[in-house]
Amino acid sequence: MGYAHDYAAAIMQRGRIPMEPADFVPDWADRPRKAKYYPGVESFPLPDPDIPAHATVAAGCAVPRGPHGADEPAAPSQAFTLDTLSGMLRDSYGLTGRRLGVQTNTDLGALPHYTQANWSRGTASGGGLYPVSVYWVSGPSGPRTPGIHYYSAHHHAMQRLLTGEVTGEVRAALGDAGADHDQFLVLGIKYWQNSFKYNSFSFHAVTMDLGAILGTWRLWARAQGLSVEPALWFDEKRLSHLLGVDNEEEGIFAVVPLTWDGARPPLAPPPAGRTPEGEAPEGEAPGEEAPGAAPAVRHTDSERSRTVLDFATLRRIHTATTEAATDRPAPGALAPAAAVPPRATGTPVPLPAPELPPVTVRDALRERRSSFGRFDAGRPVTPAQLAATLQACAAASLGSEAERPAGADASGPSGLVTQYAFVNHVEGVEPGAYAYDPTTHTLLPVVSGPPGPFLQRNYFLSNYNLEQAGVVIVPTIRTGAVLDAVGDRGYRLVNGAIGAVAQTFYTVATALGLGAGVALGFDNISYIEELGLDRTGEKPLLIMLLGNERPRPADFRYEIV
Repeated sequence: MGYAHDYAAAIMQRGRIPMEPADFVPDWADRPRKAKYYPGVESFPLPDPDIPAHATVAAGCAVPRGPHGADEPAAPSQAFTLDTLSGMLRDSYGLTGRRLGVQTNTDLGALPHYTQANWSRGTASGGGLYPVSVYWVSGPSGPRTPGIHYYSAHHHAMQRLLTGEVTGEVRAALGDAGADHDQFLVLGIKYWQNSFKYNSFSFHAVTMDLGAILGTWRLWARAQGLSVEPALWFDEKRLSHLLGVDNEEEGIFAVVPLTWDGARPPLAPPPAGRTPEGEAPEGEAPGEEAPGAAPAVRHTDSERSRTVLDFATLRRIHTATTEAATDRPAPGALAPAAAVPPRATGTPVPLPAPELPPVTVRDALRERRSSFGRFDAGRPVTPAQLAATLQACAAASLGSEAERPAGADASGPSGLVTQYAFVNHVEGVEPGAYAYDPTTHTLLPVVSGPPGPFLQRNYFLSNYNLEQAGVVIVPTIRTGAVLDAVGDRGYRLVNGAIGAVAQTFYTVATALGLGAGVALGFDNISYIEELGLDRTGEKPLLIMLLGNERPRPADFRYEIV
């Protein structure tokens, strides 16, 4: 077994055995920026197009819209343009407003201070840190001169890092996965943007952030007939060199080939024997390619922190997940890790047909927020609301190459995740813990009785009263089985899949007009014991709170788009 098994075990035990360094305290005064900063580079603003009225959350999730029929997802037959790329980036990672609502999270006292402002985005992120870097590698089919751009979320602009046709390097790194494309989004994660706060735990958090942004993109794109199917296995070091980053400081986690409007057949990739060595000739402008060498970005981002710490556990799990980065799993490789059908201890509870109101993906993403103590147990969740949430989350997946079953495409759910629902206040459903069976659309009883005391006793933070939520949904995945099937790099897939579920949960809850919250600060082992998950090897990685909020909460409107 690889090191990822050990790291996964430490994550499960951290509620009882703290991860090293156990006495770590973040230096908030020396914190890094929430985005990379490239001084002196050219940039161009992205357009801000409207989103079609038919691009609803229901269409993005394939959940019925109202009682008169379903919103089937549009077939992925459309192609990206600069407008749709801009819209997807703005609605996922672009800044849309400022968080100033009165709530119970620990950062409340700092929010009014501009230097510590918390800005809202469509995609959720652990601790609100947003460590994912988005690079656009564009070829001749694009609307601009080919090259590499960094997406500056704070400006909603593309910053040019390199000029020239270098998409062949991406195709060479991807192999067959990118052979027909010359437009790519590359997702990197600069660890220090998260590890300054979460230290050794940060790899666990940032891989969920990866899944959250990919989950947003897939939902957003599906609603408009576009396709987002990321690759997670590729020559990571080759792409790190191309982007000019130190792979031990910034991992490259995913590449998304984009089907582009008016695309031309790409040229053959450069030979595999090209080396990344070579210096730019004297007088050559930064960002240009040295003759005879593999191309590489010469610009480097400016780090704000005076002291950047290194965490041995973080470095070790990063190394473990990069060692076999090019060993792409064959279709069907994850079949042994598929979710085990849940067992019931009582009579199944049928759920009504799910339905979602006609809320656009953009509106839902711009309204998305964490409830932080605003739940109201006096207004229960309806069975139809619970049904829509569970069904949408069951269909969520990363859509990566590893999730494709043998002989099929990647359009369906991954089949890796099982959902459990701790019901507190749902109309017509007795309090207790249930497993959701997506094949029969029923709740299968697991533990009877009100779960509130168990939930609160095993939650570490003070920003939620879990008993006030209508229901607490717990997605589980067979982490060990995934790692056995596809190796240590599968840890990125495990957490990415859960992150995509969490983002779908937030988006659907917002469309339903419900409050939502996602948390990682709980005793994982207690949940394994309560739900009897030792039998299946399922691991609960986060908890998702759903419910109505108290009316008329104190807030301050500060939209910027």
